[in-house]
Amino acid sequence: MARPYALVDPYGRPVVRSTLKEEIAAPTTSGVRSPITSYPGDGLDPVRLGSILREADRGDPMQYMELAETIEERDAHYLGVLGTRRRSVSQLDINVEPASGDPIDKEKAERVEKWLKRLELSDELFDILDAIGKGYSFTEIIWDSSSGQWEPKRLEARDQRWFRFETYDLRTPLMLTESGQKEPLPGFKFIFGQIKAKTGLPLRSGLARVAMWCYLFKKYTERDWAIFTQGYGQPVRLGKYGPGASKEDRQKLLRAVSNIAGDFAAIIPESMQIEFVEAGNVGTTNDLYKSRADWLDQQVSKAVVGQTATTDAVTGGLGSGKEHRQVQEDIEQADANSLSAIINRDLIRPWMDLEYGPGGNAPTVLIGTPEPEDIAALSTAVTALVGVGFRVSQKEMRTRLGLSEPEAGEEILIPPGQNVPELRTETETARRGSIFERFLAAAKYQSGQNGPETHDQSQRRSTGRTAPPSPVGLSADRLVEEAQSEIEGMVGSIAEMLDRANSYEEFAEMVGNGFHDLDDRRFRTLLQEALMAAEAAGWAAIEEEAGG
Repeated sequence: MARPYALVDPYGRPVVRSTLKEEIAAPTTSGVRSPITSYPGDGLDPVRLGSILREADRGDPMQYMELAETIEERDAHYLGVLGTRRRSVSQLDINVEPASGDPIDKEKAERVEKWLKRLELSDELFDILDAIGKGYSFTEIIWDSSSGQWEPKRLEARDQRWFRFETYDLRTPLMLTESGQKEPLPGFKFIFGQIKAKTGLPLRSGLARVAMWCYLFKKYTERDWAIFTQGYGQPVRLGKYGPGASKEDRQKLLRAVSNIAGDFAAIIPESMQIEFVEAGNVGTTNDLYKSRADWLDQQVSKAVVGQTATTDAVTGGLGSGKEHRQVQEDIEQADANSLSAIINRDLIRPWMDLEYGPGGNAPTVLIGTPEPEDIAALSTAVTALVGVGFRVSQKEMRTRLGLSEPEAGEEILIPPGQNVPELRTETETARRGSIFERFLAAAKYQSGQNGPETHDQSQRRSTGRTAPPSPVGLSADRLVEEAQSEIEGMVGSIAEMLDRANSYEEFAEMVGNGFHDLDDRRFRTLLQEALMAAEAAGWAAIEEEAGG
């Protein structure tokens, strides 16, 4: 029975930890991983280009990858727009979200976040994004386990020419050994990046397949343009000789006419004559070559960045500059999403499995700038919802608005003409909460009764006899009645809020939203006096009963 492995890669193959400690795809001076390339772009024509693409379709991408590299070196426009697209993604902000609120998940996220702050990361992501042009890329993970831990030390880009795909599907990546044999990629060792320009096989999904044809046709145009500029862009030199001119004289005249093209100086016998015939359509022909080259560049811009306004100085036409920029941002975010998925699958998940064991949670890396919150729309919506009784968490709103809770003694902003609300410490807030809870519990009880029972009524009910009212009792009764008149219109709403609230903080927020115009200074003073008087009246009643 085969020994089970604890770790497997995304293809279900076992992970051999000893292999992870080696650098297995570095270039060599011999064998198939040579950094030296041929130049299939030399003498390129439609027949040869078609042959190169067919070879790649059959699983041999050697010349296709070399040609893709060549056109990046020889076509400044393609290099510029492709580099812009790759750099715009490699420099986006990166956020890390823990899998849950568990301390170990938070620890994992913090560790990943710290690693992602490396200055080399931007160049490493740029190399992974080589998949945009060529269809796919391979990056070897160089692991560091020197102190018993597992952590990516660096990410090394590897030449696509050193890899192949399974013949039966042309999708499953393989690595070439030094002898040229195909073997599966070692688990947790490579980042296989694929960013598709279109749906299909990796070998046919890169932008280079489109750019190659534009490159070829533009090179033909540039060659014809150069010949025209050198030959027909200058006036025709016409030398004339008489009927008695010897062969030597004719050769001398020819040399003179030829030298004028480069040296702009010549001497001829007096009997000879040279005329310059101007080409009348030079400007029109010159514009034709330039227009064709510019049009081909525009097609490349559309293929790579989705528009031409930000790359070819083309204004007007289809859509405004703002709309073109939105198209570019859409492509940028799509690339960022694909890159995030690649990093999470081939780097973050293997890292967490190696370090913390297989099967656990892994943090999520998100590349890209999140959509900014529309603060004005959010505030308007929340204000309207709160006005009809909708419950909104103040803590959540502060988080979404990016505002912190003000501390006691801190200066705060208030609307003109309003008093600054008092900020209390946690102890004061707890004491105030206790008072409010006692009062509001009584208010909730009273909302279902005909009215509050005075101190004297309570005394007569408990003793069964009529006693003269005490001064303390009369004072308490007066304050309770006065307080009742202040809250008579609030009791029903407060009782309903108490039923709906799940905590004191939520209830306090509901009261503040429901009675935001209420001046609570007199109410607080009256409430405190009533509670003090009621407590004094209770002690007085106890003493009277004890003395009676």
